[in-house]
Amino acid sequence: MKGEIIIQDTIKSINFFDELSNEQVELLTSISNVVTYPEKSILYYESDINTQIMFLVSGLIKIYKLDKFDNEIFLYHIHENSMISELTRLEDDGIYCFSNAEFKEDSAVLTIDYKKFKEFFLEKNILTIKLMNTLLKKTHQLQSIVNRELVFDATAKVAFMLNDDLEMFNKLKRQEVSFMLHIQPETLSRVLKRLSRNNIIEVNEGNVKILNKEMLFSTFRGVGV
Repeated sequence: MKGEIIIQDTIKSINFFDELSNEQVELLTSISNVVTYPEKSILYYESDINTQIMFLVSGLIKIYKLDKFDNEIFLYHIHENSMISELTRLEDDGIYCFSNAEFKEDSAVLTIDYKKFKEFFLEKNILTIKLMNTLLKKTHQLQSIVNRELVFDATAKVAFMLNDDLEMFNKLKRQEVSFMLHIQPETLSRVLKRLSRNNIIEVNEGNVKILNKEMLFSTFRGVGV
C-alpha cells in the first residue's frame, strides 16, 4: 500500500498526467513503478528495445550518440517532469532506443508498461493529445540539434544554448560546454566576450545573465531556424 501511494503521488507530480481522474491515476498506478538510479549509470543504450514508457521524476539525463570512432556526440539533456522515451510508432509494443541515456545526477524514473498504457489509455483516446504535443516538442528539439550541428556557427551555437538552457550553461564547466557544442574553449570565451561587449549578456563570477533576450535570439534566428 505504501508503495502504491508513492507511485500515485509521483504520477500526480508529473504534468503529463494532470488531466487524469483519481480512478485513472489508480489504474495507471497498477501498471507503473518508480525506479531510482545513481549518477553516471546508464538507463539504456542505442538500439535497445524497451517495453516501458518512462518519465524523469527527478534528476538529470544526458542523451548522446557515438560516432564510428566511438566519439561521443552530445544531443540534449532531459530535465525532471519530462518524458524520456523516444516514440516513433504507436503500433509497436516495444520502444526502440535511438541514442544512449546516462544519468548526470542521482535520479528517479517513473516506468509504465507501454502495452497496457496503450490499451488502458491511448486506445480510449485518453492522453493522446498530451502525447502528440510531447512528441511534436521532441521533433522540434531534434530539428534544433540538426541546426546546431550542421548549420550554426560558434556564435549561434552559444547563443542558442544560452537562450534554450541558461541554467544548464551556468551549471556546467566551460570545458564541458565547449565539448557539448563541439567548439574550442578559446572560441567559447571569445563568443561570450563579444556578446558581453554588445550588452546582450552579462558575465558575473562565471555566471551568465541575459540582458537582451531579443538580441540574443536574433543571433541565431534565421540561421537554419
